[in-house]
Amino acid sequence: MMKNEIERLSGLYCFSEDIIEKLTVVYGAKVEACLQALKTPCNRYSIRVNTLKIDPASLISRLTRKGIETENHAEIPEAIFLRVEGPFKLPETEKNIVADRFSSESILQGSHLYAPGVIKCEGIKRGDRVTIVSKYGQAVGVGMAKMGETEILTYRHGLAVEVTNPIFSLPSLREMAEFKLGYIYPQSFPAIVTSRVLDPKPGETIVDMCAAPGGKMSHIAQLMQNKGQILAVDRNQEKMKKLRETIALLGVENVKPVCHDSRYLDVDLPHLKADRIIIDPPCSALGARPKLYDNKNSAEIQALANYQKQFLKVASKIIKPGGVIVYSTCTLTLEENEFVVKFGVEECGLEVEKQNFFFGSPGVTKTFPKAELTQRFYPDVQGTPGYFIARMRAP
Repeated sequence: MMKNEIERLSGLYCFSEDIIEKLTVVYGAKVEACLQALKTPCNRYSIRVNTLKIDPASLISRLTRKGIETENHAEIPEAIFLRVEGPFKLPETEKNIVADRFSSESILQGSHLYAPGVIKCEGIKRGDRVTIVSKYGQAVGVGMAKMGETEILTYRHGLAVEVTNPIFSLPSLREMAEFKLGYIYPQSFPAIVTSRVLDPKPGETIVDMCAAPGGKMSHIAQLMQNKGQILAVDRNQEKMKKLRETIALLGVENVKPVCHDSRYLDVDLPHLKADRIIIDPPCSALGARPKLYDNKNSAEIQALANYQKQFLKVASKIIKPGGVIVYSTCTLTLEENEFVVKFGVEECGLEVEKQNFFFGSPGVTKTFPKAELTQRFYPDVQGTPGYFIARMRAP
């Protein structure tokens, strides 16, 4: 792709030129279709039924009585889809509030704006009707200001804008009784597929090397019927608090939370041997939707890839002979996906194998032998977040 085209796409979609180049390597001339899809939410919002507390049919019945339309996945019964409404045209207002990226992307889907997410609110008074925009001026919703400029910037706490007109909308899951009872867990469809690809069995020893906040960990527990043991490891103490909250909410009983850096498990827990290991490491998250902008550079992406390889190297040391390692990310780059798996094959002696649950596209061929056995989810093809899954077997 010519440099002027990369510059055009970078300016139009608010992604760094380095990101455009990385995505072009994967997509070629179709890269703009990917960028367009990333700007919007998925047209279906997925949730996972927590079968430790309720069966899918009963959950669907409860939601139907609330007037919420659902669709059950034919092959993964705990995967439920809710319809996303929109896009809607926003009414015009006279004033803008600038929100940070995380808040802007949430507001795009119907969330409210809270004071910590406000970047700029010059001249805003309580009761004003305002348009919420990202720092690049992308309008994401309209609402009523519940605080004035001084309150927002002084206290940095509470509801700043009640959103009345989002561009997209979906049910507020976290306000539902079903969420508070631990019946459902919001989770992307590819993330749900990942735990199915791991295929954990009751009674096994599983290690989740990057477990917090506990989405895959809790899914693995329900697939194991709370039998066996999951070692849920994460070095971030604040995230581990969220993981423990997830355990309590969902009724998970076979998890041992460990606040530790997984890159040293082979040294610090020398007797640990796992039947299966799941690795969902920090990544560039270029597949997350909606994504309004991202300015990461090539050096940052390569640093993440090097970090990810460390987890895979340790996993290859603590897995039992013949055990299974599943590696996944919510990004689209070769560096963080196929090239990490290639490292696992060439440097760690792992073998890539077929996935029994395959709903995406084959991995990028010619990166390494059997790369087509890995699974990619493309935003513009599958309609999901961008995602990558690889299943590997230890010798």
